[in-house]
Amino acid sequence: MKSISIVTLSATVALLSACSSMPQFFGKAAPRESSAEGATPAPSMIAPMVEKRETLVATGYAVISVQNHKNPAQQRLLAIRASKLDAYRALTEQVYGQQLDASTTVADMTVVNDTFRAKVEGVIYGAQLVSITPVSDDTYETTLSLDRTVVQDLRRLYLTQLAMRGR
Repeated sequence: MKSISIVTLSATVALLSACSSMPQFFGKAAPRESSAEGATPAPSMIAPMVEKRETLVATGYAVISVQNHKNPAQQRLLAIRASKLDAYRALTEQVYGQQLDASTTVADMTVVNDTFRAKVEGVIYGAQLVSITPVSDDTYETTLSLDRTVVQDLRRLYLTQLAMRGR
């Protein structure tokens, strides 16, 4: 249970933090960069994976007992809210992808430090609440769905914003 709460807290913090974005292009050719490293290829396999489905579905979880309140009823409400945010984070991952940063330090042929950081950023609107369900005495599960046409609108909006930043 404690690991679920840590994951939930981490996901909530990642969702709510204001981080810089990394451009991602869905189903469209990426603009060429003039850096010394060369051009950025378009991830052409991303669009077909998502666009085959009529709706995207995401589920989020939150533990009641770890919520920061003394009143049990308030803890339940906070857990419901946290599980909903976790589901939105999962939807955002499906629409925009996830940025991973990893680092490994090796000394004397032994791994000394191995870390990674995951970041999700994007805008979600039009999601339908499918269910909010207690899955045990101490956990809530929230399921959201997002229609494919809304996903296409979100991607168009994202690409428009990227184009505006480039000017």
